[in-house]
Amino acid sequence: MLECFDVVSDAQGLAPEMSIVLNYQDRQRSRFRGKTRCGEDLSWFIERGQVLADGDTLIAKSGEQISVVAAKETLSLVRTNDALLFARAAYHLGNRHVPLQIDAGELRYQHDHVLDDMLRGLGLDVHVSEKSFHPENGAYHNNGAGSIHSHHHHHD
Repeated sequence: MLECFDVVSDAQGLAPEMSIVLNYQDRQRSRFRGKTRCGEDLSWFIERGQVLADGDTLIAKSGEQISVVAAKETLSLVRTNDALLFARAAYHLGNRHVPLQIDAGELRYQHDHVLDDMLRGLGLDVHVSEKSFHPENGAYHNNGAGSIHSHHHHHD
């Protein structure tokens, strides 16, 4: 089994030999067991609160590099060019502590028909689609580009 304790973000110059496809829920886990795309058993033990992003690289204790790929998930998408309506939608979703991806003129969240109905009630069109999900990490999350995050124990 490949055991990973380090994550490299924005890993320029690395050439991962393997990859693992993960949904948002699994990318939030600090402890995980799964399989790479090629069937290798994999586990990781990373800092609590760290969320793996699409393109991050897990570094195995034995040296292998495994690229993280964000899986496609069922998401609700809201698009509008109306800045006030956009802000109201983001406010109401944030008030419910919904993980939210914010792009120019578009909000994405994990599909929920109750939230969809709430936003339709505000006058927005909601569409359901299969896309990868990259929500905001939050104001208190610190994960700088190019940083390496290590587990607190030494593994030699």
